[in-house]
Amino acid sequence: MKIYNSLSRVKEEFIPHEPGRVSMYTCGPTVYHFAHIGNLRTYIMEDVLDRYLRYSGYDVKRVMNITDVGHLSGDSDSGEDKMLSGARREHKSVMDVARFYTDAFFSDCKKLNIRRPDAVVPATDCIDEFIKVISSLIDKGYAYLAGGNVYFDTSRLDRYYVFNDFSEDDLAVGVREGVEADGNKRNKSDFVLWFTKSKFDDQELKWDSPWGLGYPGWHIECSCISMKNLGEYLDIHCGGIDNQFPHHTNEIAQSEAYLGHKWCSYWVHVHHLNTGTGKMSKSSGEFLTLSLLEGKGYDPMAYRLFCLQSHYRKSLLFTWENLDNAAAAYSKLVARVAALRPSGGKTDSETFDGLKRRFCDALDNDLNSSLAVTALYDVLKADTDDGTKLALIEDFDRVLALDLIKAAQDLRDASCKAETHPSDPDSPEIEALVAERTEAKKKKDFARADEIREKLKQMGVVLEDGPAGTKWRRI
Repeated sequence: MKIYNSLSRVKEEFIPHEPGRVSMYTCGPTVYHFAHIGNLRTYIMEDVLDRYLRYSGYDVKRVMNITDVGHLSGDSDSGEDKMLSGARREHKSVMDVARFYTDAFFSDCKKLNIRRPDAVVPATDCIDEFIKVISSLIDKGYAYLAGGNVYFDTSRLDRYYVFNDFSEDDLAVGVREGVEADGNKRNKSDFVLWFTKSKFDDQELKWDSPWGLGYPGWHIECSCISMKNLGEYLDIHCGGIDNQFPHHTNEIAQSEAYLGHKWCSYWVHVHHLNTGTGKMSKSSGEFLTLSLLEGKGYDPMAYRLFCLQSHYRKSLLFTWENLDNAAAAYSKLVARVAALRPSGGKTDSETFDGLKRRFCDALDNDLNSSLAVTALYDVLKADTDDGTKLALIEDFDRVLALDLIKAAQDLRDASCKAETHPSDPDSPEIEALVAERTEAKKKKDFARADEIREKLKQMGVVLEDGPAGTKWRRI
């Protein structure tokens, strides 16, 4: 397997630190609001990576943090804690807000078939670990106390901006319009490891520390949670592309200063889901949730397919038309699977292996989920028996997690109960042919559309095209 490493900016062969075992860390949500579908795109693609590693035979341990303290509204250690902001908005305690939105996040994940990580760790459970690592960084000369806060000293590093070749002036923090510079910092790029009451008197969650009553910065939590649960050597660190700077940059700085050696081998970043006005975000008002999509009648699996049809390192444009196309594609895909009949015999092993190789080749090439979906369609078009096709679909769905077998069975059950054709055994096959004909007409392949109409006629089925689509009935 080759995967693009954001740190080296090239595709690299994936070789875990310990043969056969993979340690994987995922930046989790800040639970002050619902996750929007842009956030969920990142988790879907990370889930595909997790599933494919397991599918390939690796023993994977995946850890995710829950940020319930320390994430400020400004990347330059400015503004108030996002959790405090959420608590004020909803007139609840910070922990009540954290519990509610943590549950909401994992409810969305369940609907999207995103596998729950092996360990989910709230930041508030690891205060002792934060204090231990920060104390060590001070002892080693990588951190200093100023104005009541503890800062990481980036000038001690040979190279701080590890993901990009920017200069300090290009990425200077604390100097943007409307943001007050932090005069306690020795360098513009220094960042806070621990805040005290000297700066945030209204902070709800505070703990005793050697530096005063306070709370941890956002960046230190991921380093400590990862090291506590996955050890000193991390294979894969995932997150959205906007985490690359400053969050992941700061993670590397503090982790490697603490450990004294390279910490993480591969960095995997998922690019943005964009709307017509730019990146989807809560602050911009472009804020679509999975519940909103469901309220409009969309199956969560249609959104998962929408994400899988694009490479994770490409920005994905969200429009309702694009989602409609994905929803239609998912419905047709399920209909075609529902039309397959188990043969009851042995699978065609040569065909099975060949088609599986296409699927694996796609995912081995930097997790190309779009080509993996194409490999799924290749199964449906293959010249082999239905039993082999169903075995392949079930196998591929261990990674794609589109619930195709279950959805197909649900469709067959619904077709049997439908008043128009209550007991027609050919209903799933007819529905699949009708869907294929509709797709052929859309592509202006009228010869194929006519061929399907004639085939249905020979089956005793007549089609009726109308504004609401195509209906069928027995002659």
